[in-house]
Amino acid sequence: MTTEATLSPAALLDAARDGSTRALARALTVLERGEADAEALDRAASAAATGHARTVGLTGPPGAGKSCLVDALSAELCRRGRRVAVLAVDPSSPFSGGALLGDRTRLRADPDPRLFVRSIASRGRLGGLAPMTRAATRLLDAAGFDVVLLETVGVGQSEIEVARVADCVIVVSVPGNGDGVQLAKAGLLETGDLYAVNKSDRDPSAAQQLARALRATVAADVVVCSALREEGTAALCDAAQQQLAVAESSGALRTRRAAAVEHELLELVAADAVAAVQARGDGLREAAAAVAAGRTTTRAAARELLSTS
Repeated sequence: MTTEATLSPAALLDAARDGSTRALARALTVLERGEADAEALDRAASAAATGHARTVGLTGPPGAGKSCLVDALSAELCRRGRRVAVLAVDPSSPFSGGALLGDRTRLRADPDPRLFVRSIASRGRLGGLAPMTRAATRLLDAAGFDVVLLETVGVGQSEIEVARVADCVIVVSVPGNGDGVQLAKAGLLETGDLYAVNKSDRDPSAAQQLARALRATVAADVVVCSALREEGTAALCDAAQQQLAVAESSGALRTRRAAAVEHELLELVAADAVAAVQARGDGLREAAAAVAAGRTTTRAAARELLSTS
């Protein structure tokens, strides 16, 4: 009996493209765990990807209601006939490396059959995303999805990597928590293509006040919404669709995606270089000892390690 675990990368991708959620889930597991077939699967997905899928990232401070907003947006997109995939990134334990993977608990219990949801662990990576996020978006594109909603972990002051992956970034804020200052500190005011002021049902006046402050600061559209009541989510979908259409017609989308590939390549080169240096355990320890003894500098020692790895 053939199971998803025994399928070749090409067969696994074909099954996922034919609508098998089990095959798609298995394929994402292969990528997430870095299994032996991960590179072959990524190669097959890259060859099959059309670039049709639009990746929309949602980021913002913890407690801004990103998961609930993803739920509302995915429901709205499904009502519009789109096939939607959700990648929800959860923080990993610094001790076990595991993750609660609890974002999906905020999604509705009876999802649309056109919706696929996957929680993935950040595995300690900074930036709010998981290491396999880019490969996962390629796979979902190859599997025929129209939209990929990418929810980051609750960002701190450096977790804005989503801007290097998504075609459109929605920065989610919430009134009453000093989010204007927090967004500025996190660099998110320079990150977003759209801004959503969520949880407007809690304090409509404060939500409008925050929206006015954002409009005075950013050039992008600002949408006031309540994910809980699904108010303003259709307008947010419309704004994202408009932003993506303008980016595609102007060539900005193509430029953005090319820059994302360059960034991914640099990250992989850096990772391979670190792995090669770490493989030379004695050489690394000797270099560290030389620096500690004052015989060389860290920069000089690093160049020597790279040249001999």
